[in-house]
Amino acid sequence: MRVIIQFLLVLALALGCVAFWWLNHDLPLTAATLDLSVEPGTTPRGVAQATVDSGVQTSPALLYWWFRLSGQARQIKAGSYALETGLTPYRLLAKLTRGDEALRSVTLVEGWTFKQVRAALLKAEHLKPDSKGLSDALIMEQLGLPGRHPEGRFYPDTYTYAKGSSDLKVLLRALHAMDKQLTQAWQARAVDTPLKTPEELLILASIIEKETGQPSDRPMVASVFSNRLRLGMMLQTDPAVIYGLGEGFDGNLRRRDLLADTPWNTYTRNGLPPTPIAMPGKASLLAAAQPANSRALYFVARGDGSSQFSDSLDAHNRAVNKFQRGQ
Repeated sequence: MRVIIQFLLVLALALGCVAFWWLNHDLPLTAATLDLSVEPGTTPRGVAQATVDSGVQTSPALLYWWFRLSGQARQIKAGSYALETGLTPYRLLAKLTRGDEALRSVTLVEGWTFKQVRAALLKAEHLKPDSKGLSDALIMEQLGLPGRHPEGRFYPDTYTYAKGSSDLKVLLRALHAMDKQLTQAWQARAVDTPLKTPEELLILASIIEKETGQPSDRPMVASVFSNRLRLGMMLQTDPAVIYGLGEGFDGNLRRRDLLADTPWNTYTRNGLPPTPIAMPGKASLLAAAQPANSRALYFVARGDGSSQFSDSLDAHNRAVNKFQRGQ
């Protein structure tokens, strides 16, 4: 009897050593990185099988019993996981119970139009294209803003997401981010701003975004447009005209384009255009809210990315001759 007990103790110790070795030993993978998808409602046995099916070379039964005996099987979370070299059964379970998902990212760039945003979302890796085939109006309806124009409503930033997430969820996050940034900018607006609503601030910020070649010029660009709004002068901003031309713009802005009336043609219509023309970033929002204190009414590109600002038309014409015509 004593011999049997000793044998069982030795056997248990041996099995314990083997189990300890297995739990802390790297699992063989068929590739350096594997994708494991755990759907909601998957049983621990199903998770073990899915792990093996993804390319982890081990016994699904061993994984299943490890999940069960650990007491954490019910804590495994659904999601998309990246399994990489160096993965042990112990680390695998820790990853699954933490919900340590593999995140992808998509970047929305300052100055992009909504058309460019949609194109980027369609190209984003493993992002579910729920917006594909929907009109802009239907997308805004899905986001809870029926009847609202989408241009400029989304904050330019890098957004992470789990594999299989909906592009509409990314858009919703970008929408809320812009709402937050716009609210902060509006609350910080100058007391003498000619802007009457946050919507007007968003529109002006989008123009500043497209008109600024050098970041440090933003407050002065904002000052020019703010001064023009106060005086009732036309804004005469080319990016707004180009936006209004839409697909008809061939890359070369001509005089006839400046005379072609659209709701966004600030050469033929006074005041701000009806909608933003692009996504403004935080710096442009703040510049629109707090423009530089100046009397400037004009600016022209110097050719190095910066602009020359002028208080009078005569000074502006001299700047145009110098920087644009080389006179």
